[in-house]
Amino acid sequence: MGRRRTPELYRAPFPLYALRVDPSAGLLIAAGGGGAAKTGIKNGVHFLQLEQINGRLSASLLHSHDTETRATMNLALAGNILAAGQDAHCQLLRFQIHQQKGKNKAEKAGSKEQGPRQRKGAAPAEKKSGAETHQEGVEFSVENLHEVQTDFSRDPLQKVVCFNHDNTLLATGGTDGCVRVWKVPTLEKVLEFKAHEGEIEDLALGPDGKLVTVGWDLKASVWQKDQLVTQLHWQENGPTFSNTPYRYQACRFGQVPDQPAGLRLFTVQIPHKRLRQPPPCYLTAWDGSTFLPLRTRPCGHEVISCLSVSESGTFLGLGTVTGSVAIYIAFSLQRLYYVKEAHGIVVTDVAFLPEKGRGPELLGSHETALFSVAVDSRCQLHLLPSRRESLRKCSCVAAAAAVCWAYCYDYPAAPECLSRFSLASLLPGNQGLGHCHLLDQNRGLEPTAHSTWVHS
Repeated sequence: MGRRRTPELYRAPFPLYALRVDPSAGLLIAAGGGGAAKTGIKNGVHFLQLEQINGRLSASLLHSHDTETRATMNLALAGNILAAGQDAHCQLLRFQIHQQKGKNKAEKAGSKEQGPRQRKGAAPAEKKSGAETHQEGVEFSVENLHEVQTDFSRDPLQKVVCFNHDNTLLATGGTDGCVRVWKVPTLEKVLEFKAHEGEIEDLALGPDGKLVTVGWDLKASVWQKDQLVTQLHWQENGPTFSNTPYRYQACRFGQVPDQPAGLRLFTVQIPHKRLRQPPPCYLTAWDGSTFLPLRTRPCGHEVISCLSVSESGTFLGLGTVTGSVAIYIAFSLQRLYYVKEAHGIVVTDVAFLPEKGRGPELLGSHETALFSVAVDSRCQLHLLPSRRESLRKCSCVAAAAAVCWAYCYDYPAAPECLSRFSLASLLPGNQGLGHCHLLDQNRGLEPTAHSTWVHS
């Protein structure tokens, strides 16, 4: 049985590094590029329209914005303003979408009959100032607001950017180890301090103004403005490895489901050095006010490359350097969904479809949707069925099991059949895998291969 493949939502003409979702307009925003090298690979930000078509979530290219010689490596979204990390700079972009006026329904219907809306691989529309809009009847504009250099190391690179809770400030971090905070949209610098000796790998801004940073110096720090509040110690109540140093790879704040005032911090720890037999990576949930570790669980031996938290704080999404994608329950840190090497190359970003705006409409009957992008230029969709649907499937399996038991009483191969059938194994466990091996020697049936339970 071959490896199961996830739906390919979109393929860009350049490597993809960053991903965000605008729930109000139902837009998926993917960015990347080939950089300044003269390889012929473009740099750009693509705006994709998400839609439900015949019960399936799909995406079509709505607008492409050319970023000239600079690839976008990281993104943050605040309403209709994008903060794009491009080399050592942060570029603020404002996008707007309008339906064109002066077209009646007959004209719209006539234009629709002339051909389908352009999707991936379609011929581009007329190019204007590095921008292309790919849908008739739609006005889409992207405005460059401001730009500022945010990193000043010998080989400068902005590695992360995020907005605060009310979108009035944004924070940046990069290879020089400094955190810089800027006003939005003027990009006037209001704060700068040295947070790490070496590169800043990730940062997260909490609703109370606290800032969490993780770096290549193996430290994770909590700041109030430029004052160090505390440092995180994930191994206090967890595993210890005297010969294997770990560093923090990612950090994200998330809500506590059904607790409006609750706050959690989630971090990923990976081995600092690559080993022939790699030790496991770890997920840790922290109390968002005391910053004490609540729970730590291993999350496999593939090195984690990116982390995302769903809007409600219910799910965690992970990507790996080997291209795999997984979804975890935030409360228990148990894995619900896993696709090995979905991309076959490093996953550069993952993002959940938000639960507000057009999110519920686009989700349909699914519990959540996770998007992933990678250097392979592909954007993939990962759907988690609703728990009600999963229970329905388990009920169907239980009914089939009952029939099997009844049948086996009068069947000579009953011991062999029953020894290979376990109803309990069909229910999701810690790894989210279900196994159902049925062997009927007289009928020539072979055991079925195992797969991730939410795919069945």
